[in-house]
Amino acid sequence: MFNFQKLIVLSLFGLFAQLVFAQPSDNEMKRNPEAVQLRNTSNINTTNLEFSPAYYQNGIVFASSKFKAGKRDKKIDETFFELFYSDTDGNGEPLKSRPFSLQVNSFLHEGPVTFSRSGEKIFFTRNNIKKGMRKSDSKGVTRLKIYEAVKGSYDWENITELPFNNDEFSTAHPTLSADETKLYFSSDRPGGQGGMDLYVSTKSGDTWGAPVNLGPEINTAGHDVFPFIHSSGNLFFSSNGHGGKGGLDLFMANLEGTSKEVMNLGLPFNSSTDDLGLILSPDGKSGYFASNRAGGAGKDDIYHFTAPDGILGATTPDLLTSLITVYDLKDNSLIEGASIRIFEQSSNGFLGGNNDLYQAVLMPIEDGSSEMVFKLVKKDAASLGEPDRYSDSKGEATYDFMGEKKYLIVVTKDGYAGKETTYSTVGNATLSNIRIPLDKPRCSTVSGVLKNKANNNLLPNTIVKIWNGCTGEEIEIFSNDKAEFEYCAKPDCDYMIKGVKANFGSEFVKIPASELSPNGLRKEVFLTPVSRGPSIAAGTVIVLENIYYDFNKSSIRTGAARELDELLVMMQNYPSMVIELSSHTDSRGGNDYNLRLSQSRAESAKQYLTARGIASSRVRAVGYGEATPRNQCVDGVKCSEEEHQYNRRTEVKVTSIDAPVNVRYGNNAPEIIDRRNR
Repeated sequence: MFNFQKLIVLSLFGLFAQLVFAQPSDNEMKRNPEAVQLRNTSNINTTNLEFSPAYYQNGIVFASSKFKAGKRDKKIDETFFELFYSDTDGNGEPLKSRPFSLQVNSFLHEGPVTFSRSGEKIFFTRNNIKKGMRKSDSKGVTRLKIYEAVKGSYDWENITELPFNNDEFSTAHPTLSADETKLYFSSDRPGGQGGMDLYVSTKSGDTWGAPVNLGPEINTAGHDVFPFIHSSGNLFFSSNGHGGKGGLDLFMANLEGTSKEVMNLGLPFNSSTDDLGLILSPDGKSGYFASNRAGGAGKDDIYHFTAPDGILGATTPDLLTSLITVYDLKDNSLIEGASIRIFEQSSNGFLGGNNDLYQAVLMPIEDGSSEMVFKLVKKDAASLGEPDRYSDSKGEATYDFMGEKKYLIVVTKDGYAGKETTYSTVGNATLSNIRIPLDKPRCSTVSGVLKNKANNNLLPNTIVKIWNGCTGEEIEIFSNDKAEFEYCAKPDCDYMIKGVKANFGSEFVKIPASELSPNGLRKEVFLTPVSRGPSIAAGTVIVLENIYYDFNKSSIRTGAARELDELLVMMQNYPSMVIELSSHTDSRGGNDYNLRLSQSRAESAKQYLTARGIASSRVRAVGYGEATPRNQCVDGVKCSEEEHQYNRRTEVKVTSIDAPVNVRYGNNAPEIIDRRNR
């Protein structure tokens, strides 16, 4: 039977039009019961209501009435719904939640949200508020509206309502298409099929068009609500008008097909109670939804599911099989045997994929210092492992790119300079021919081998510093497992080369421009063993400079925890290591605010480690606010963003360890300036 308490909640959100009892569905999906695994996300669920999850950064944003204290809605005897954020661990399990935003959360209800791909824009549901006051319709009912906002320096800014809202009916539950041109939502506006219907608005330029009803194939005389549009073209939504197991059931329809047949998701997604608000990962193999089924914490709970084969295989994203052609830039001849490696790019510029393009190296901030930093050093081609593809005799290779993603394609071939090409499938549903030209280097190849000066042994996997006398640029590469390195030096420039490895000293080897020639140059670089090298012992401080938080928040951005991942590996390898993990802000903002913010960030970083298996007793989280700057940028001193960023960091102090850890080292030139972070 339909859950009457949920009808009260839906009525509160302007959703109730008439009571429709669910009937058995003839189009229920059938599957092996073991094909989908379901679990209650107990870390965030309470005896109150948790519903409508949305993916954001490294976790989810959801609505809840979890606060015990505060203004209550007398219709449902709950505090007003607010938005919360929770990081998730490697298994998709949400961790401890915290309020999402001071600007978005208001004194009334906030509900379902959706984000742009970059995370820079939000669309959210809220009770009708104008100039800070509740606004009612002609019958005294406060309806729902959809608002949008953009990221600012401190919080979400420029909150505006969408043009198709109206004071006399509700507009709610937004979901944004992957190409960000269509916004789907629920509304009880006049002219629909029944209660709440599903609509879509298409964006042209900067303007959202008039809403279009999705029609009688999708909408019913009941309530069709909580839509989610997946990049595969499948629309998920909840309805009590299509028939089902009881209450609101979860359904799916492919909007890109010739037929919009609505399929009931069946067990274990649907139950005899209410099931709503499903979201699905880009690969179609996991997701979340809400349900008030028996066995939960109480009322609506959020559940996580895994579906290795997709939902009947219909929700895996489209793969775009593209042709990559490698050719000689000078004569257009096709190049056979070129190594092709594919890396996925995140919005922050970090890379992933079958191969890792960078290697993290721990090093002292300066020679002899106990402060250390992680440095990302680009690997040479020989250290990247097997390529994803090789070009054939026609210079061609095919690769299945996932839709709605950005990629970096790295192509290498002996005798040619390497080539990096970006490629995007965002908004692209057609097959592509990606042509990548390689050019024979207009430089002198400087190669060499690194050796131990004491015994002439090879020193593989050693950092090689190369200094360009023309530009002053200093780069770092790795020698391969045979201790060899290779670099393309520009003619008419002097160079200096130096090997860097733990427990060794080395002097720069000078290479005058006069020694460079088209035939190349080979050098032996010797490193001298030293009695004591840099190591991690009790008292060592590791500065994590490249952890990026969501502006004035403690949530770690997607893909921006690389250094924490390296720390995680180190703590796994050395189980006796105990640390104090501290966070520091710059001087902008109040002292008390910065202290609270830094404490929250330190706890967030600790949570990141403990969620991945590090015992909580091994990590102490402390926030120091702006109390310990590393430069002159204190209150009242004008500083650049680069100078402020130097003070914003998370530090790891090793408080105890049984055996010191030897490390490799190099320099610590800054890489990214984050102008939103505090």
